[in-house]
Amino acid sequence: MSNPNVKPATGKLGIMVVGLGAVSTTFITGVMMTRKKLAKPVGSMTQYDKIRVGRGENKKYLHYKDIVPLAKLEDIEFAAWDVYPANAYESAINAEVLKEKDIEPVKDELIKIKPLKAAFDKNYAKRLDGDNVKQCKDRWDMMEQVREDIRNFKKETGVDRVVVLWAASTEIYVEPDKNVHYKLDQLEAAMKANDVKHISPSMCYAYAALKEDCPFIMGAPNTTVDIPAMWQLSEETKVPIAGKDFKTGQTLVKSGFAPIIGARMLGMSGWFSTNILGNRDGLVLDEPANFRTKEVSKLSTLESILVAEEQPDLYSDIFHKVRINYYPPRNDNKEGWDNIDIFGWMGYPMQIKINFLCRDSILAAPLCLDLCLLMDLAHRAGRYGTQRFLSFFLKSPMHDYTVDEVPVNHLFQQHTMLKNAIREMGGYEADEEID
Repeated sequence: MSNPNVKPATGKLGIMVVGLGAVSTTFITGVMMTRKKLAKPVGSMTQYDKIRVGRGENKKYLHYKDIVPLAKLEDIEFAAWDVYPANAYESAINAEVLKEKDIEPVKDELIKIKPLKAAFDKNYAKRLDGDNVKQCKDRWDMMEQVREDIRNFKKETGVDRVVVLWAASTEIYVEPDKNVHYKLDQLEAAMKANDVKHISPSMCYAYAALKEDCPFIMGAPNTTVDIPAMWQLSEETKVPIAGKDFKTGQTLVKSGFAPIIGARMLGMSGWFSTNILGNRDGLVLDEPANFRTKEVSKLSTLESILVAEEQPDLYSDIFHKVRINYYPPRNDNKEGWDNIDIFGWMGYPMQIKINFLCRDSILAAPLCLDLCLLMDLAHRAGRYGTQRFLSFFLKSPMHDYTVDEVPVNHLFQQHTMLKNAIREMGGYEADEEID
């Protein structure tokens, strides 16, 4: 079966990444190595996962590409923006995530990816001091320069479609302001008035992407597209948005493990999470204003899975704490500790300890691939606005907080939402219930 309403994935797909650091170079190198059959894209749902379509005797388990028209890895062209001028090869070597033997075979391709000057404001990431940055009169000019970069990339490469992916650092926290972020005309006025307090550089990227017909994915916990004005722009341009924050290590554990406690009707009195990491992400998050952005996204997960109102005896008094510590010796090999205090029969206490020694970029790279391919698919399927079916990949799924919508953070419910959307876009019935 195929859905006639979904356009085929003809021509090439351009992926323009904001940030050419550890995550994006690991992603790009992995795609290039996979294309050469020198590596396997482990962890990628679009490359490995199978979904049941049909019921009873018509039941089949198919890869995503056999249900919906996905862009092929061979058809992807990359570009990036970064505050540091190092090309993708130098950057991949500097990141020290991949071994040289896994970078060298695609060295020539990586060298060609030279970062465009970044739209950057040091106040949003005080710990970064690269000089490969645009000179901008104001935020509107910043946005126009990004639009020009996208148009030039399309011209130079002849790509058919472009997706813009934010894989750069976490910006300082921008609290949604009803006078700036709730209506599109107010947002535009603030950009033109150079309101640097309310308009972050990432908002300029997102606005530019949507105006250039490019789906935009927010891979950090930034407020960027998680505001009503951007939802309005997404509806007007009919271009999809998704975010926010790649769900890689600790929150993946939380969204998968908390359902065990809830399913078994065990109580919880506290969940303490701490991380050490030493990459550029850790450096930026060492700044309290940037950590605040991350904390807001990490803290929301548990409360929507273990709901106090539904089970007051079990979850009405959870003490939830999240910490991130910058520790250079670890570089990209993040370590996350979770201490979970639970209680059982007659209130007797128990503890669970989880120690996840993860490689942040190795977990993030397949998410980058899946999000780009599925956003491109969503766009060709005529979907726009917030793509909630991609919550599976995101730490703090976007939702309409203006009407008190509660995001789905439960990993298995998120997987069901993902499968149902793929079924629908493939012309099958979205036949799985979310309980």
